[in-house]
Amino acid sequence: MPSPQDQANRGASPPEASSGAALPHIVDGQGFAAQFNVDDGCMDALARYEALLRRWQPAVNLVGAASLDDVWHRHFADSAQLIALAPGAKSWLDLGAGAGFPGLVIAILGAKTGASVTLVESSSRKCAFLSEVARETGVAVEIRNERIESAAMAATVSNFDVVTARGLAPLDKLLRLSAPFFGAHTVGLFLKGKRADLEVEAAKRAWTFHVKLVQSRTDRHARIVEVREPIPKG
Repeated sequence: MPSPQDQANRGASPPEASSGAALPHIVDGQGFAAQFNVDDGCMDALARYEALLRRWQPAVNLVGAASLDDVWHRHFADSAQLIALAPGAKSWLDLGAGAGFPGLVIAILGAKTGASVTLVESSSRKCAFLSEVARETGVAVEIRNERIESAAMAATVSNFDVVTARGLAPLDKLLRLSAPFFGAHTVGLFLKGKRADLEVEAAKRAWTFHVKLVQSRTDRHARIVEVREPIPKG
């Protein structure tokens, strides 16, 4: 019999799952530490990250102004929840990294496990911010200031365990951008809003892929689209 994933590829609704219990609203570092069980070193790095985000925001417009006072929940926790969906992953690629969500948060939290993270961002100003956070927090991360579509990028960056993106593009375009970086065992974890199921259906017109929708732990309306083996049709 066809698997649920195969059925999803042939037009059935994608299966849904949960990454864990919904999180209480996290308002500060203490609440974050309690939910994600992180050590003092990581918390110091995240606190420094928050301070730099506030300092740079007026000049670079890194995040929505309304979300700046909710950074621990809307940005840090939203990013951190992805780690549980890829246990043991050692290499991460974050496309359209922007202010570093989710990739730079994953780099900070995964530093002691030896996880390597590559951030791709076309804006030189945002890359300057990412570099400043990396320098101030001491986190090891590769920052590539170039467009995702770059032929050189596709030729030199590949075979990651996980590819991530948040708010970058509709899923059909996101698959086109990310597919060159998928290996046989790569999983895509794409943070999406309440229209995630519609984006999946639209993407199926041009792509074959295994997909699962995972309930976000930070927003009851949001989903994480988990993708494997994206192959263009035709």
